[in-house]
Amino acid sequence: MAAPEERFELTLFVSGATDLSARAIAAARALCDLHVGGRYELSVVDVHDDPSVAVSNGVFATPTLVRNLPLPARRVVGDLEPLDRARQALHLPAHHDALVRLT
Repeated sequence: MAAPEERFELTLFVSGATDLSARAIAAARALCDLHVGGRYELSVVDVHDDPSVAVSNGVFATPTLVRNLPLPARRVVGDLEPLDRARQALHLPAHHDALVRLT
């Protein structure tokens, strides 16, 4: 379980300016806002602009959301909906847990 002050670093890999990429970015932001509030940094990498970053991170499909910190790293490949499934895969705190810790 995450400590209240624990920071989360995530990277979302998308492929071009497509509807799928836009949906993935919106879902990743919603997921982070809901479950880790102001305790996260989300980077978005377009594999069309920088394919070497994707390869060096072992990303071969998009969208892929990687939780880099805290370790161990976790990832979700494909659609981030439903958000709760993605939250569980990334081991993010549940919305209720996040609210309790912030109060």
